[in-house]
Amino acid sequence: LAAMILPLGGVLGVIVLTQIAGKVRAYEKFTVPEILGDRFGPVARTLSVVALVIAYMVIVSYQYNAGGAVIYTVLKDVLVDSYGDPLISIQLGTIIAAVFIIFYTMLAGLVSVAYTDVANGIIIITSFVIAIPIFFIKAGGLEGMAISFAEMDKNSHMNFWGVYSLMDVINFCLPSFLLIMGDANMYQRFFASKDAKGAKSATKILIIAVAIAELMIIVAAWIASSMIPDAEVGKYVLIYASHEFLPPFIGAVMMTTIVGIIISTADSYLLVPTTTLMRDIYLNYFDKDADQKKIVFLSRALVVVLGIIAYVVSLGFAKSAGFFERALYAYTIYGAAITPSLVAALFWKEATKEGAITSIFVGTITTLLWKESLFIQKIIPPKIYGSMDEVLPAITLSVFSLVTVSLITKNKD
Repeated sequence: LAAMILPLGGVLGVIVLTQIAGKVRAYEKFTVPEILGDRFGPVARTLSVVALVIAYMVIVSYQYNAGGAVIYTVLKDVLVDSYGDPLISIQLGTIIAAVFIIFYTMLAGLVSVAYTDVANGIIIITSFVIAIPIFFIKAGGLEGMAISFAEMDKNSHMNFWGVYSLMDVINFCLPSFLLIMGDANMYQRFFASKDAKGAKSATKILIIAVAIAELMIIVAAWIASSMIPDAEVGKYVLIYASHEFLPPFIGAVMMTTIVGIIISTADSYLLVPTTTLMRDIYLNYFDKDADQKKIVFLSRALVVVLGIIAYVVSLGFAKSAGFFERALYAYTIYGAAITPSLVAALFWKEATKEGAITSIFVGTITTLLWKESLFIQKIIPPKIYGSMDEVLPAITLSVFSLVTVSLITKNKD
């Protein structure tokens, strides 16, 4: 139940976006690195591309894993060998999901994002409105849930307050806030809107949509988890619950919703780095006069390459981390590296290219070192390292670098 605090970061991020959406749309750029390059020069532009690609490949990677979980759950009792064992493992399901997502994105392009976003919004709301009461009744109401959680030794699952510390809330909510504030997906949608006014009004509607959708997902997962004692299955709680606890037709609609979310997220986070690499690297440094036919061909080829890279990343994370942990990691890489400089590019005239370059570099490196380096784990006291995720040190050092270096170098610029 305490997980209902999680949408706070995303909702606050969208609220801030309503104030800057019009200004972003008026900027007349196509990618976030273009904005940074226009203001802070080619080095900042290139570094932001690197940070964006790293973060977005992590995000795409766990969409593959989620897609594999759906395929395995649906087919494990249908396709079996002579011994009754499933013919399709989660690993094979992940490969199937990855291949489908890559080719769907390559063939459909930005149109795929536009249509799946609209369809998802409608299906998500409808399916969860139907599914949540069914889950609640099957779980035995609040009393039945309390008994089930007690039997699992998870009494805290019925509590909203006192489960997470303030540091936990920061660790969970700050990454999504930073991602939304600077998310290239959001900014590309602003650039595609009719005008600045349209971008701003659409963002206001998004606040309500994000809050409702995320809260319903969390409530459904919370109720369903009371009926699933198996921790491994609990990683895919809504996928499993849709298959096991809902009537076949409603379960199919619910599974369609989950698949829609996976595909929409994956193709968005494949298309943005593709567009960014084409516009900010290839067209900027290699072939400024490439015709449209060549751009489309190379973009589709790049989708395949990035899709394969994301699959390799998914193999590295498959055993070591859950979806939520990977999401926070990816959001932090992007949010700490790009968001401070992006906001400064739009609103702080005294920000300098040296400050932006330092901020992007420091934000990226701090996140990677805090998460991956044994050296950092040794020099940071265990009590601090154990309670503090990478987001707070990364964003603190990133903003500090931006402000300090900008103030030192402003006269030079």
